[in-house]
Amino acid sequence: MKSAQHWLGIEFLMSPTIDRVGPYRLFFYSGDREEPPHVHVEREDKIAKFWLNPVRVQDSGGFRAHEIRRIQRLVEEREGMILEQWNEHFSD
Repeated sequence: MKSAQHWLGIEFLMSPTIDRVGPYRLFFYSGDREEPPHVHVEREDKIAKFWLNPVRVQDSGGFRAHEIRRIQRLVEEREGMILEQWNEHFSD
């Protein structure tokens, strides 16, 4: 099942992809400017949200606990790159 972003055809306009790792797409929404740095991770119809610095899960988005732990490790490994992308995207 595709997410709402896919169905609306605005995936890359409103939620730029930061990275793809296996079945996961790491991204943020362009409207997230006012929140602390974080990343969303999508697989099929599930979307989790992780705060950065330090990396911690904010919303599991329907993923099971063992998969959240796997995804958190992926986010931790890429935290520096994600923060760079966040700062670049949201800089004025």
